[in-house]
Amino acid sequence: MVGEKPIKIVVTGGHHTPALAVMAALKKRGNFQFHFIGHTTSLKGESADSVEKRTIERLNIPFYNLKTGKLYKSSLGELLKIPVGFLRALVLLLKIRPTLVISFGGYLAAPVVLAGFVLRVPIVTHEQTVVSGWANRFIARLANRIFVSWEQSLKFFPPKKTVLTGNPLREDIFKGAGKKIALSRDLPTVYVTGGKQGSHALNEVVRTALSQFLEKYNLIHQTGSASAFQDYQKLILLKNQLPKALQKRYILQEYFGEEEIGAVMASADVVVGRSGANTVSELAALGKPGVLIPIPWVSHNEQEENAKILADRGAAVILPQKKLSSITLLAALEEIFHNFKEFKNNAEEAKSLISSDAASLIASEILAMLDLRK
Repeated sequence: MVGEKPIKIVVTGGHHTPALAVMAALKKRGNFQFHFIGHTTSLKGESADSVEKRTIERLNIPFYNLKTGKLYKSSLGELLKIPVGFLRALVLLLKIRPTLVISFGGYLAAPVVLAGFVLRVPIVTHEQTVVSGWANRFIARLANRIFVSWEQSLKFFPPKKTVLTGNPLREDIFKGAGKKIALSRDLPTVYVTGGKQGSHALNEVVRTALSQFLEKYNLIHQTGSASAFQDYQKLILLKNQLPKALQKRYILQEYFGEEEIGAVMASADVVVGRSGANTVSELAALGKPGVLIPIPWVSHNEQEENAKILADRGAAVILPQKKLSSITLLAALEEIFHNFKEFKNNAEEAKSLISSDAASLIASEILAMLDLRK
Protein backbone atom coordinates (compact mmCIF):
# COMPACT_ATOMS: atom_id res chain seq x y z
CA MET A 1 0.00 0.00 0.00
CA VAL A 2 1.26 3.43 -0.90
CA GLY A 3 2.15 5.57 2.10
CA GLU A 4 0.06 8.35 3.51
CA LYS A 5 1.85 11.14 1.66
CA PRO A 6 0.21 11.49 -1.76
CA ILE A 7 2.33 10.88 -4.84
CA LYS A 8 2.04 13.78 -7.26
CA ILE A 9 1.39 12.92 -10.89
CA VAL A 10 1.11 15.38 -13.76
CA VAL A 11 -1.29 14.26 -16.49
CA THR A 12 -1.27 16.02 -19.85
CA GLY A 13 -2.22 15.63 -23.50
CA GLY A 14 -5.01 15.98 -25.99
CA HIS A 15 -7.10 12.97 -24.97
CA HIS A 16 -8.66 13.49 -21.56
CA THR A 17 -11.09 10.54 -21.79
CA PRO A 18 -8.47 7.76 -21.47
CA ALA A 19 -6.65 9.95 -18.95
CA LEU A 20 -9.72 9.86 -16.71
CA ALA A 21 -9.84 6.07 -16.94
CA VAL A 22 -6.17 5.68 -15.98
CA MET A 23 -6.46 8.18 -13.11
CA ALA A 24 -9.46 6.25 -11.78
CA ALA A 25 -7.53 2.96 -11.98
CA LEU A 26 -4.57 4.46 -10.13
CA LYS A 27 -6.84 5.96 -7.46
CA LYS A 28 -8.05 2.46 -6.63
CA ARG A 29 -4.49 1.30 -6.09
CA GLY A 30 -2.85 4.04 -4.07
CA ASN A 31 -2.67 7.55 -2.70
CA PHE A 32 -2.12 9.76 -5.74
CA GLN A 33 -2.57 13.49 -6.23
CA PHE A 34 -3.19 14.43 -9.86
CA HIS A 35 -2.45 17.70 -11.62
CA PHE A 36 -3.78 18.17 -15.15
CA ILE A 37 -2.13 20.37 -17.78
CA GLY A 38 -4.40 21.07 -20.74
CA HIS A 39 -6.33 23.64 -22.75
CA THR A 40 -8.73 26.05 -21.06
CA THR A 41 -10.65 26.42 -24.32
CA SER A 42 -11.29 23.89 -27.09
CA LEU A 43 -10.68 26.21 -30.04
CA LYS A 44 -8.64 29.34 -30.65
CA GLY A 45 -10.68 32.44 -29.92
CA GLU A 46 -13.23 30.61 -27.77
CA SER A 47 -14.32 32.06 -24.44
CA ALA A 48 -16.18 29.08 -22.96
CA ASP A 49 -14.26 26.56 -20.87
CA SER A 50 -13.28 23.35 -22.64
CA VAL A 51 -15.01 20.08 -21.76
CA GLU A 52 -11.75 18.72 -20.36
CA LYS A 53 -11.34 21.70 -18.03
CA ARG A 54 -14.92 21.42 -16.77
CA THR A 55 -14.60 17.67 -16.30
CA ILE A 56 -11.24 17.79 -14.53
CA GLU A 57 -12.25 20.60 -12.19
CA ARG A 58 -15.50 18.80 -11.36
CA LEU A 59 -13.27 16.02 -10.00
CA ASN A 60 -11.43 18.57 -7.81
CA ILE A 61 -8.19 18.02 -9.73
CA PRO A 62 -6.05 21.17 -10.24
CA PHE A 63 -6.14 22.26 -13.89
CA TYR A 64 -3.41 24.35 -15.53
CA ASN A 65 -3.76 26.00 -18.92
CA LEU A 66 -0.73 25.74 -21.19
CA LYS A 67 -0.29 27.87 -24.30
CA THR A 68 2.23 26.48 -26.76
CA GLY A 69 2.80 25.98 -30.48
CA LYS A 70 2.80 22.96 -32.77
CA LEU A 71 5.02 21.73 -35.58
CA TYR A 72 2.44 20.28 -37.95
CA LYS A 73 1.37 22.73 -40.69
CA SER A 74 2.47 25.68 -38.57
CA SER A 75 3.27 29.31 -39.26
CA LEU A 76 6.44 31.02 -38.04
CA GLY A 77 4.43 32.62 -35.24
CA GLU A 78 3.16 29.22 -34.15
CA LEU A 79 6.68 27.76 -34.16
CA LEU A 80 7.93 30.59 -31.97
CA LYS A 81 5.37 29.61 -29.34
CA ILE A 82 7.03 26.20 -28.85
CA PRO A 83 10.03 27.36 -26.75
CA VAL A 84 7.71 29.65 -24.79
CA GLY A 85 5.45 26.66 -24.11
CA PHE A 86 8.43 24.68 -22.88
CA LEU A 87 9.43 27.42 -20.43
CA ARG A 88 5.87 27.64 -19.14
CA ALA A 89 5.76 23.85 -18.71
CA LEU A 90 9.10 23.93 -16.89
CA VAL A 91 7.79 26.54 -14.45
CA LEU A 92 4.67 24.45 -13.81
CA LEU A 93 6.65 21.28 -13.09
CA LEU A 94 9.02 23.14 -10.81
CA LYS A 95 5.95 24.38 -8.92
CA ILE A 96 4.20 20.99 -8.73
CA ARG A 97 7.30 18.78 -8.27
CA PRO A 98 5.66 15.60 -9.63
CA THR A 99 6.94 12.06 -9.20
CA LEU A 100 5.70 11.11 -12.67
CA VAL A 101 4.42 12.67 -15.90
CA ILE A 102 1.74 10.79 -17.86
CA SER A 103 1.25 11.94 -21.44
CA PHE A 104 -1.80 11.26 -23.58
CA GLY A 105 -0.24 12.64 -26.72
CA GLY A 106 -0.47 15.64 -28.98
CA TYR A 107 1.46 18.87 -29.35
CA LEU A 108 0.31 20.16 -25.94
CA ALA A 109 2.03 17.26 -24.17
CA ALA A 110 5.39 17.67 -25.93
CA PRO A 111 6.72 20.67 -23.92
CA VAL A 112 5.48 19.13 -20.67
CA VAL A 113 7.30 15.88 -21.41
CA LEU A 114 10.45 17.76 -22.41
CA ALA A 115 10.31 19.74 -19.16
CA GLY A 116 9.88 16.49 -17.24
CA PHE A 117 12.86 14.97 -19.06
CA VAL A 118 15.05 17.98 -18.23
CA LEU A 119 14.03 17.71 -14.58
CA ARG A 120 14.64 13.94 -14.63
CA VAL A 121 11.03 13.09 -13.84
CA PRO A 122 9.98 9.61 -15.06
CA ILE A 123 7.64 9.76 -18.06
CA VAL A 124 5.07 7.39 -19.52
CA THR A 125 2.99 8.02 -22.62
CA HIS A 126 -0.05 6.45 -24.25
CA GLU A 127 -0.66 6.38 -28.01
CA GLN A 128 -4.36 6.13 -28.84
CA THR A 129 -4.17 6.09 -32.63
CA VAL A 130 -3.08 3.47 -35.14
CA VAL A 131 -0.39 5.78 -36.54
CA SER A 132 1.86 8.10 -34.59
CA GLY A 133 2.20 11.84 -35.18
CA TRP A 134 5.35 13.94 -34.90
CA ALA A 135 4.63 15.08 -31.34
CA ASN A 136 4.02 11.55 -30.10
CA ARG A 137 7.17 10.21 -31.76
CA PHE A 138 9.15 12.96 -30.05
CA ILE A 139 7.49 12.20 -26.72
CA ALA A 140 8.24 8.49 -27.14
CA ARG A 141 11.96 9.21 -27.41
CA LEU A 142 11.92 10.75 -23.93
CA ALA A 143 9.46 8.34 -22.27
CA ASN A 144 10.44 5.50 -19.95
CA ARG A 145 7.36 3.49 -20.99
CA ILE A 146 5.16 3.68 -24.08
CA PHE A 147 1.65 2.21 -24.04
CA VAL A 148 -0.19 1.62 -27.32
CA SER A 149 -3.81 0.84 -28.14
CA TRP A 150 -3.37 -1.17 -31.33
CA GLU A 151 -0.97 -3.90 -32.40
CA GLN A 152 -0.38 -1.96 -35.65
CA SER A 153 1.22 0.84 -33.61
CA LEU A 154 4.03 -1.29 -32.17
CA LYS A 155 6.23 -0.79 -35.23
CA PHE A 156 6.56 2.95 -34.51
CA PHE A 157 8.23 2.56 -31.11
CA PRO A 158 11.24 0.85 -29.47
CA PRO A 159 10.17 -2.72 -28.52
CA LYS A 160 12.03 -2.76 -25.20
CA LYS A 161 9.95 0.00 -23.66
CA THR A 162 6.63 -0.42 -25.51
CA VAL A 163 3.62 -2.30 -24.11
CA LEU A 164 0.39 -3.18 -25.94
CA THR A 165 -2.34 -2.29 -23.43
CA GLY A 166 -5.34 -1.25 -25.50
CA ASN A 167 -7.13 2.07 -25.19
CA PRO A 168 -8.48 2.93 -21.70
CA LEU A 169 -12.23 3.48 -21.94
CA ARG A 170 -14.43 5.58 -19.67
CA GLU A 171 -16.59 3.27 -17.56
CA ASP A 172 -19.60 5.54 -18.05
CA ILE A 173 -20.26 4.31 -21.60
CA PHE A 174 -21.13 0.88 -20.19
CA LYS A 175 -23.61 2.24 -17.64
CA GLY A 176 -26.59 2.54 -19.96
CA ALA A 177 -28.51 -0.61 -19.10
CA GLY A 178 -32.06 0.27 -18.09
CA LYS A 179 -31.45 3.97 -18.74
CA LYS A 180 -32.43 4.29 -22.38
CA ILE A 181 -33.57 7.73 -23.42
CA ALA A 182 -37.31 8.13 -23.92
CA LEU A 183 -37.71 8.02 -27.70
CA SER A 184 -40.16 6.26 -29.97
CA ARG A 185 -39.31 2.60 -30.43
CA ASP A 186 -41.01 2.64 -33.82
CA LEU A 187 -37.97 4.32 -35.37
CA PRO A 188 -34.25 3.51 -35.22
CA THR A 189 -32.09 5.90 -33.22
CA VAL A 190 -28.99 7.66 -34.53
CA TYR A 191 -26.47 9.43 -32.30
CA VAL A 192 -24.63 12.26 -34.10
CA THR A 193 -21.51 13.59 -32.44
CA GLY A 194 -18.49 15.63 -33.42
CA GLY A 195 -16.71 14.71 -30.20
CA LYS A 196 -16.09 17.02 -27.28
CA GLN A 197 -15.40 19.99 -29.57
CA GLY A 198 -18.27 19.27 -31.93
CA SER A 199 -18.10 19.33 -35.72
CA HIS A 200 -19.45 22.38 -37.53
CA ALA A 201 -19.42 20.53 -40.88
CA LEU A 202 -21.48 17.69 -39.46
CA ASN A 203 -23.83 20.04 -37.62
CA GLU A 204 -24.48 21.95 -40.83
CA VAL A 205 -25.33 18.76 -42.71
CA VAL A 206 -27.90 17.86 -40.07
CA ARG A 207 -29.30 21.39 -39.96
CA THR A 208 -29.85 21.63 -43.72
CA ALA A 209 -31.97 18.47 -43.79
CA LEU A 210 -33.19 18.06 -40.22
CA SER A 211 -36.79 17.24 -41.20
CA GLN A 212 -35.58 14.56 -43.62
CA PHE A 213 -33.50 12.90 -40.91
CA LEU A 214 -36.37 13.01 -38.44
CA GLU A 215 -38.85 11.50 -40.91
CA LYS A 216 -36.75 8.31 -40.75
CA TYR A 217 -34.89 8.34 -37.44
CA ASN A 218 -34.84 9.45 -33.84
CA LEU A 219 -31.85 11.77 -33.53
CA ILE A 220 -29.63 12.34 -30.50
CA HIS A 221 -27.28 15.17 -31.41
CA GLN A 222 -24.18 16.47 -29.60
CA THR A 223 -23.23 19.77 -31.23
CA GLY A 224 -20.31 21.03 -29.17
CA SER A 225 -20.29 24.57 -27.85
CA ALA A 226 -18.15 26.55 -30.29
CA SER A 227 -19.34 30.14 -30.01
CA ALA A 228 -17.90 31.02 -33.42
CA PHE A 229 -20.54 28.91 -35.20
CA GLN A 230 -23.51 29.03 -32.79
CA ASP A 231 -24.55 25.57 -34.04
CA TYR A 232 -26.47 24.63 -30.92
CA GLN A 233 -28.40 27.90 -30.89
CA LYS A 234 -29.30 27.60 -34.58
CA LEU A 235 -30.47 24.03 -34.19
CA ILE A 236 -32.57 24.81 -31.11
CA LEU A 237 -34.37 27.52 -33.06
CA LEU A 238 -34.93 25.12 -35.94
CA LYS A 239 -36.18 22.39 -33.62
CA ASN A 240 -38.78 24.74 -32.14
CA GLN A 241 -40.14 25.41 -35.62
CA LEU A 242 -40.71 21.72 -36.35
CA PRO A 243 -44.06 19.92 -35.95
CA LYS A 244 -44.46 18.55 -32.42
CA ALA A 245 -44.17 14.96 -33.63
CA LEU A 246 -40.72 15.64 -35.10
CA GLN A 247 -39.57 17.67 -32.10
CA LYS A 248 -40.11 14.60 -29.91
CA ARG A 249 -37.70 12.65 -32.10
CA TYR A 250 -34.84 15.12 -31.65
CA ILE A 251 -32.70 15.33 -28.52
CA LEU A 252 -30.16 18.12 -28.75
CA GLN A 253 -27.32 19.07 -26.37
CA GLU A 254 -23.97 20.78 -26.57
CA TYR A 255 -22.35 17.91 -24.69
CA PHE A 256 -23.45 14.72 -22.94
CA GLY A 257 -21.66 14.31 -19.63
CA GLU A 258 -20.49 11.22 -17.79
CA GLU A 259 -23.87 10.70 -16.14
CA GLU A 260 -25.67 10.77 -19.53
CA ILE A 261 -23.38 9.16 -22.09
CA GLY A 262 -24.19 5.57 -21.07
CA ALA A 263 -27.88 6.10 -21.74
CA VAL A 264 -27.10 7.84 -25.04
CA MET A 265 -24.92 4.99 -26.27
CA ALA A 266 -27.39 2.35 -25.10
CA SER A 267 -30.18 4.09 -27.00
CA ALA A 268 -28.24 4.51 -30.26
CA ASP A 269 -28.55 1.89 -32.98
CA VAL A 270 -25.94 3.68 -35.12
CA VAL A 271 -23.40 6.37 -34.27
CA VAL A 272 -22.37 9.10 -36.74
CA GLY A 273 -19.16 10.94 -35.93
CA ARG A 274 -15.49 11.56 -36.47
CA SER A 275 -13.01 8.71 -36.18
CA GLY A 276 -10.78 9.69 -33.32
CA ALA A 277 -9.21 6.80 -31.46
CA ASN A 278 -11.63 7.07 -28.55
CA THR A 279 -14.72 7.07 -30.77
CA VAL A 280 -13.50 4.02 -32.69
CA SER A 281 -12.57 2.21 -29.47
CA GLU A 282 -15.93 2.94 -27.85
CA LEU A 283 -17.91 1.79 -30.90
CA ALA A 284 -15.92 -1.44 -30.97
CA ALA A 285 -16.31 -1.99 -27.22
CA LEU A 286 -20.09 -1.50 -27.43
CA GLY A 287 -20.62 -3.34 -30.72
CA LYS A 288 -22.18 -0.28 -32.39
CA PRO A 289 -22.17 0.22 -36.19
CA GLY A 290 -21.07 3.67 -37.29
CA VAL A 291 -20.80 6.19 -40.08
CA LEU A 292 -17.32 7.63 -39.68
CA ILE A 293 -16.21 10.96 -41.16
CA PRO A 294 -12.43 11.24 -40.66
CA ILE A 295 -10.99 14.70 -40.10
CA PRO A 296 -8.84 15.13 -43.24
CA TRP A 297 -6.36 17.69 -41.88
CA VAL A 298 -4.96 15.74 -38.91
CA SER A 299 -1.35 14.57 -39.11
CA HIS A 300 -0.42 11.33 -40.86
CA ASN A 301 -4.06 10.80 -41.92
CA GLU A 302 -4.57 9.17 -38.54
CA GLN A 303 -8.37 9.38 -38.44
CA GLU A 304 -8.67 7.61 -41.79
CA GLU A 305 -6.49 4.80 -40.45
CA ASN A 306 -8.59 4.63 -37.27
CA ALA A 307 -11.80 4.40 -39.29
CA LYS A 308 -10.44 1.51 -41.37
CA ILE A 309 -10.19 -0.62 -38.23
CA LEU A 310 -14.00 -0.87 -38.19
CA ALA A 311 -14.73 -0.36 -41.88
CA ASP A 312 -12.43 -3.19 -42.95
CA ARG A 313 -14.42 -5.49 -40.67
CA GLY A 314 -17.76 -4.41 -42.08
CA ALA A 315 -18.76 -2.62 -38.88
CA ALA A 316 -18.75 0.94 -40.23
CA VAL A 317 -19.09 3.04 -43.36
CA ILE A 318 -16.43 5.67 -44.07
CA LEU A 319 -17.80 8.92 -45.49
CA PRO A 320 -14.97 11.26 -46.62
CA GLN A 321 -15.33 14.88 -45.56
CA LYS A 322 -15.14 16.12 -49.18
CA LYS A 323 -18.21 14.01 -49.99
CA LEU A 324 -20.13 14.89 -46.84
CA SER A 325 -23.64 16.24 -47.47
CA SER A 326 -27.14 15.53 -46.23
CA ILE A 327 -27.66 13.30 -49.29
CA THR A 328 -24.54 11.21 -48.74
CA LEU A 329 -25.09 10.93 -44.98
CA LEU A 330 -28.69 9.80 -45.45
CA ALA A 331 -27.45 7.29 -48.04
CA ALA A 332 -24.79 5.94 -45.65
CA LEU A 333 -27.40 5.49 -42.91
CA GLU A 334 -29.73 3.81 -45.38
CA GLU A 335 -26.95 1.39 -46.33
CA ILE A 336 -26.40 0.42 -42.70
CA PHE A 337 -30.07 0.05 -41.77
CA HIS A 338 -30.86 -1.86 -44.96
CA ASN A 339 -28.15 -4.37 -43.95
CA PHE A 340 -28.41 -3.80 -40.22
CA LYS A 341 -28.13 -7.41 -39.09
CA GLU A 342 -24.85 -7.85 -40.97
CA PHE A 343 -23.39 -4.55 -39.73
CA LYS A 344 -24.49 -5.29 -36.18
CA ASN A 345 -22.96 -8.78 -36.21
CA ASN A 346 -19.69 -7.37 -37.53
CA ALA A 347 -19.74 -4.64 -34.89
CA GLU A 348 -20.27 -7.26 -32.16
CA GLU A 349 -17.28 -9.23 -33.50
CA ALA A 350 -15.18 -6.05 -33.31
CA LYS A 351 -15.45 -6.25 -29.52
CA SER A 352 -12.58 -8.75 -29.67
CA LEU A 353 -10.27 -5.87 -30.67
CA ILE A 354 -10.76 -4.09 -27.36
CA SER A 355 -8.97 -4.76 -24.09
CA SER A 356 -11.43 -4.24 -21.28
CA ASP A 357 -8.66 -3.85 -18.69
CA ALA A 358 -6.42 -1.33 -20.51
CA ALA A 359 -6.59 1.24 -17.70
CA SER A 360 -5.73 -1.39 -15.11
CA LEU A 361 -2.80 -2.68 -17.20
CA ILE A 362 -1.40 0.84 -17.51
CA ALA A 363 -1.86 1.42 -13.77
CA SER A 364 0.02 -1.81 -13.03
CA GLU A 365 2.89 -0.82 -15.32
CA ILE A 366 3.11 2.58 -13.65
CA LEU A 367 3.12 1.08 -10.16
CA ALA A 368 5.84 -1.39 -11.20
CA MET A 369 7.93 1.39 -12.71
CA LEU A 370 7.64 3.44 -9.53
CA ASP A 371 8.22 0.29 -7.47
CA LEU A 372 4.87 0.67 -5.72
CA ARG A 373 3.47 -2.78 -6.39
CA LYS A 374 1.37 -4.27 -3.65
